Amino acid sequence: MHNARSISELNQLIQQVIDTELDPVYWVVGEISDFRLSPQGHAYFEIVEKSGNKIQAKLRANLWAFTYRNIAAKFESVTGSSLKNGMNILAQVAINFHPLYGLSINVKDIDPSFSLGERARLRQETIDRLTKEGMISLNSQLEMPPVIQKIGIISSATAAGFGDFINQLNSNPGGYHIYYKLFPSLMQGNEASANLIRAIELAEESKESLGLEAIVIIRGGGAQLDLDCFDDYQLALKIAQCSLPVFTGIGHERDETIADLVAHTKLKTPTAVAEFLLSGFREFDEMLSLQIRRLDRSTRLQLQEQFTVLQGLSHRINSNCMNRLSRETDRLNANLNQIKSASKSLLQLENVKLSSLEKTITQEIEHTLVQESNRIERLSKTLSQLDPKSILERGYTKTEVNSVPVQLVDIKEGDQMITHTLTKTISSIITQIEE
Repeated sequence: MHNARSISELNQLIQQVIDTELDPVYWVVGEISDFRLSPQGHAYFEIVEKSGNKIQAKLRANLWAFTYRNIAAKFESVTGSSLKNGMNILAQVAINFHPLYGLSINVKDIDPSFSLGERARLRQETIDRLTKEGMISLNSQLEMPPVIQKIGIISSATAAGFGDFINQLNSNPGGYHIYYKLFPSLMQGNEASANLIRAIELAEESKESLGLEAIVIIRGGGAQLDLDCFDDYQLALKIAQCSLPVFTGIGHERDETIADLVAHTKLKTPTAVAEFLLSGFREFDEMLSLQIRRLDRSTRLQLQEQFTVLQGLSHRINSNCMNRLSRETDRLNANLNQIKSASKSLLQLENVKLSSLEKTITQEIEHTLVQESNRIERLSKTLSQLDPKSILERGYTKTEVNSVPVQLVDIKEGDQMITHTLTKTISSIITQIEE
């Protein structure tokens, strides 16, 4: 027959071993899971050990109300965050065995500096991995238009940072308009990273239909450990590989998150992101104004150059015509002299043919004079048409505003307009403009 023990006896034996063989307290490292507070102020949770995402071991933990108040206050003052699921902690615990409820541990203390150090270690490992994979500067290599007019916003609709961002966009003094589409997401907590990744995917899927040119991730300020989701590797990878430039304005002043590192452009706050987008409009306006001024100056110079060329051409045509007229006159005179000389000789030799020859010569002279006269008249008409004054002589006028032809400037009612005729200069005020 077996020497059987009762359950109570076995429990008592276990309690004796714990009391005699184990130290009063131990420091253990683990991750908080299934954290909950009771109405009495006690905290109940599990401390788990993981290998990757697989749980290797776990213990039930109790943190009694009085101890919890002291530990929680100290932890939050150091880390800026409360105790919560998914947080790695270094805890001082006492092993407790209850005959009815079994083995558990009572938490006596938690070292907040460990949680900060553990966070820093994991963060650096993620940065090193992304750097090795060439992801850190991948999104920043995307080209963005000088003026961004359509954006996808990833934020919580109720976040103060989102409201500040929209107010900054809508109340800009330049009257610029930016179209935006909100893709809501959790911005802290264990589910935030997956929410953010899905929101980015939805924004990318809407890229073509909405014409999105960039993605903006914004939230208000928060405690350092509340920003842990922005140090997630999968989220950073999604931002780095995003087909749109990603701007971050997470609203923290101390340290930049990994999401900031892989983003195209990082700014401190949501309002800073809004100001960055609006600055693109202002810079484009300034550049456009400068180009218009340069074009106006260039046009004026070209008009002046062409007017100078036209004056020179007119002078050359007039001079050439006079020279040709003088040469033709000299030639005609020489011909006439030759004809007269020939006529006298012929007259002396053949008086009989004088009348006929004289008539022929006269006709030739008249014909030649008519031809040359027509040529001179045509040249004179051409010269007259090229003379700018001839336009005014035909009844046309030249109208200017601020010494610039009206067709080259924008005019408005109330402007003074100067009209030039051949003999007068008329000043008038514009009272009506019809397109």
